[in-house]
Amino acid sequence: MKVGLAFGSSVGIDGESALEICRRAEAVGFESVWGGEHVILPDAIHSRYPYTEDGKIPAEPDTPIPDPLIWLAYVAAAAPTLRLGTCILIVPQRNPLVLAKELATLDRLSGGRVELGLGVGWLREEFEALGIPWERRGARNDEYIAAMRALWAAPHAEYHGEFVDFEPVTCSPRPVNGSIPIIVGGDTDAAIGRAVRHADGYFPGEGNFERLRTLLERVRQAAEDAGRDPASLAINAMFDVQMMDPAAGVEQMAALGVDRIMVPAFFFAGPDGMNRLAEFGERVVSAADSARVRLQTNETDPTSG
Repeated sequence: MKVGLAFGSSVGIDGESALEICRRAEAVGFESVWGGEHVILPDAIHSRYPYTEDGKIPAEPDTPIPDPLIWLAYVAAAAPTLRLGTCILIVPQRNPLVLAKELATLDRLSGGRVELGLGVGWLREEFEALGIPWERRGARNDEYIAAMRALWAAPHAEYHGEFVDFEPVTCSPRPVNGSIPIIVGGDTDAAIGRAVRHADGYFPGEGNFERLRTLLERVRQAAEDAGRDPASLAINAMFDVQMMDPAAGVEQMAALGVDRIMVPAFFFAGPDGMNRLAEFGERVVSAADSARVRLQTNETDPTSG
């Protein structure tokens, strides 16, 4: 099981701390580092944040949220083995041709390490401030994915849809491996359907073990109903309440078939944070590796266990 450092960009908010947290994460066995996104936080928010019981986003107006692509480009060379992901990028707010260029450039410079975690957004007031239509943002997102994949696949690409329409063009450089893995975030039926139809991976926000189990059962059933092998959809899951007992949390996640646990960097903020990160790596990352090996052994050896 892989271990990613989620929201690293919201902890390493200046140059020195950004480089340090990535170097430390790489040294203690993390496989990837991830940056989140909000372009702005409106002063008045009436939209419900979907991942807290009270519906309030756990952030203040001046909470630093660096642009994830710029942040990832800055740290990429400092930790040359870490994969570089967004958790999540609000794709309907972006121009898909510009975004395709930015992602492909970062992927080329980093040797093919980029993963695009995306969502359609929950904060209507942010869309309004940016002048982006809130309605039908899901359909817009899906066209943007298709258009970017066309641009990444080959020169002389064209796309004709409701939200994106262009005659043959070439966007170069293109990703190292021909495309960039796409991970869909969200816990709704719409997010599950989008992940099954369009994504390489799925990233729910749910941290409660039993609710996550039920959610992943729905994902796998949706994949089967769509004629897709559920195992082809990599599962990324938030490692949140599991921090109370990380060893047990790793075993729980392994039992659910999670491919990558996403550990919020907020746990390592503040004084002595880097020492806590190192300790976590020593105690937990190695346990995750062992759980992965054990599960692979059980899958290939019917007499094991």
